[in-house]
Amino acid sequence: MDSPVSPPTPSNEIDRGDSLDLNSSGARFLAVLDDGRIDEACKSLRRMLGVQTLAKRTFLDVGSGSGLFSLAAMRLGAARVVSFDHDPHSVACGRELKRRYFPAADNWSIEQGNVLDDRYLERLGSFDVVYSFGVLHQTGKLWDALAKVASPVAPGGRLFIAVYRDQGWMSGAWLRVKQLFNSGVVGRVVVLGAFMPFVWLLGLFERRKRRSRVHEWMDWLGRLPFEVASAPAVLAFYRQRHFRLENLGLSGGHGCNEFVFSRSGTMPPLPLREPPKAPPAPE
Repeated sequence: MDSPVSPPTPSNEIDRGDSLDLNSSGARFLAVLDDGRIDEACKSLRRMLGVQTLAKRTFLDVGSGSGLFSLAAMRLGAARVVSFDHDPHSVACGRELKRRYFPAADNWSIEQGNVLDDRYLERLGSFDVVYSFGVLHQTGKLWDALAKVASPVAPGGRLFIAVYRDQGWMSGAWLRVKQLFNSGVVGRVVVLGAFMPFVWLLGLFERRKRRSRVHEWMDWLGRLPFEVASAPAVLAFYRQRHFRLENLGLSGGHGCNEFVFSRSGTMPPLPLREPPKAPPAPE
C-alpha cells in the first residue's frame, strides 16, 4: 500500500482533476482541505467503529462525495476501499483526492453508481465496513436506501450511517429554506443574505474556519431532496433486519444522528478482529 504523499498546492492542481468543475462544491472543498480535517475524519471512524486500524478490512463508501472518509479509511490501513457517488463532480473530486494522497494505490477505486441500483450493489459484493454519512436522506427514497445500503454488509460486518434528525416542524422549516435556495437567483440571494452574515460571524476570529463554514453551508443548502428520520424509527428498522446497534451518536441540533450496526452472523466483538484460521485439512 502506498504511503500518503504531501498534497500539492490546491490552486495549481484542481485543474488537473478528471473533469473537476472549478465551480463545484468538490473544488471548493479541495481549496479548504487540510491535514486537520483529514485527522478529524480518521478520529471519527476510529471512535464510532471502536477500532484503531482498518488493516485487513474492506471499506465501502456509499455516496462518497468529496472522498474524505475514503481517504481516512486508506490512512487507517484498509485493505480495499471502494467509493461511489451518483454525481460525476463528486467522483472527479474523489479521484483528485486519490491522485494527491495515494496516486499509485490499486486498492482504492472510485466509481459512479447509485445506492438504489440493486444490480450495481450486487456487483460490488460484500464489505467489512459500509459507510454512508449524510447521503441516504438525499435520495428521495430514504427508507428504500436504508434497506439497500444494508445488503453489502458482510456477516459480522459494520454499517455506519448518518441520517438527518427528525425535528418535527423545524425540519419542515429547513426544507422550505432549502427549496427557496434552489428556486433560482432571487431565492438564493434571499437565503444567502439571511444566513451568510451569521456564518461569517461564527468564524470571525478564525479565517480558515470561516472559509470552511461558508463552504459547508453552501453545500448543505444546495442539496435536495431533504428527508429526516427519528432515532427510534431507524433503530426499529434495522432491528427488524437482524442488525444490532453497536454505537450511537445523537445530534442535539439540526444535524445527523450517527448509527453503527453489526450484521447478525459471525459477530466479532469490538474492536474488529480477523476470524480464526481454519485448521489444515487432514491428509
